[in-house]
Amino acid sequence: MQRGDLAQAEQAFQQLLALLPADVEALCFVADRQLARDQHALALDTLQAALQANPDSAPLLHQLGATQLAAGAFAAAALSLRGCLRQQPRAFLARLRLGIALEQLQQPKEALLAYYGAIRQAQLQGRWLNDATTAPALREVVQYAMRYVNDGRARLFSELLEPLRQRHGASELVRVEHCLAVHLGQQALEFPDARQQPKFLYFPGVPSQPFYPHERFPWLETLEAATATVRAELRAVLEQASLEAFLGEPDSAATTSMLRGESGRAAAWDAYFFHRHGKHYDDHRARCPQTTRLLDALPLVHIRDHAPEALFSVLRPGTHILPHRGVTNTRLVTHLPLIVPRDCALRVGGEIHEWQEGRCVTFDDTFEHEAWNRSDQTRVVLILDSWNPDLTEVERLAVTALVEAIGDFNQACDETPADA
Repeated sequence: MQRGDLAQAEQAFQQLLALLPADVEALCFVADRQLARDQHALALDTLQAALQANPDSAPLLHQLGATQLAAGAFAAAALSLRGCLRQQPRAFLARLRLGIALEQLQQPKEALLAYYGAIRQAQLQGRWLNDATTAPALREVVQYAMRYVNDGRARLFSELLEPLRQRHGASELVRVEHCLAVHLGQQALEFPDARQQPKFLYFPGVPSQPFYPHERFPWLETLEAATATVRAELRAVLEQASLEAFLGEPDSAATTSMLRGESGRAAAWDAYFFHRHGKHYDDHRARCPQTTRLLDALPLVHIRDHAPEALFSVLRPGTHILPHRGVTNTRLVTHLPLIVPRDCALRVGGEIHEWQEGRCVTFDDTFEHEAWNRSDQTRVVLILDSWNPDLTEVERLAVTALVEAIGDFNQACDETPADA
């Protein structure tokens, strides 16, 4: 087999099977050769014999599914490939073949999920990025899957916006349509400011600026007027409550890549969340009732599983949050500084801002930004997110619907496909 003499290798494996009928390696090799000769029935019988010896083998289930697919047994192929993916969810080739089976079964939505999941998993593993990272035998089918995904996602998300078009008119959604086309790669991404690079969703046609003036947000006066009240609840939290690391475990990849300790001190960025990814922290909210009432009265972004984000951000002495970028310019970030020692600052798009206690700052975090505390005391700000004021109410509704739908779609693609 290693010399490439497949015929002689098959004879040797057949002799082995005469002595050991349940040898899985031999059965798989023989089935592969039978499939190459279009002996589908023989190949299926051979693989079924192998599965009897090893019924939970993901590679066997994958090979069986591929053989069933070649034989035109699409329902059986889907069942076998799902069995493989339950054990090996990152098996992108099995997901690709599942997409083919589901398309043949006239299940376009499920096929779209399988194809997109295959492409996502492959590209996460450095494959299917271009012809050089795609096996020659797979290039045509991978290109087909990509076209299927592009057309399917565009249709899915465009249909999602149809009720808003009917209710408000297509003219109200022109910028949203442009935003979606950029996200899907149908239109080139052109930033008016090269310093701005959203990680997820770019909304075109709004002014690009690192910092936003106070007058764009009338509610900032209410927030600033409550500084003393919020700070009093913060001090009680610092004395009595436990915080969590904003980026997870101290040795996690996110922490080591995002934080740096200065002057020999260990870096630490802690948080006390009121909301995170749209989830309410009920215990934290109950502990800080005045802050909670204040937050509930503000025009925060509300997107299921994504927003709002609101927290006490606690930056320990000697900690530098390294340059990074946010996900979308549809929302902005506001800081209410509560405890600010000297030698603490925020830099957004190359422009430095020094916090002043009780004086809010609002910025677009899709510009590269960083923060540091070079003092020997802890710095704390209240962080919250709000809509970009240059979006209309209809555009906010559309962005909410799109972000939720994109999140649901991506999650469904990453899940282990369920049996029909």
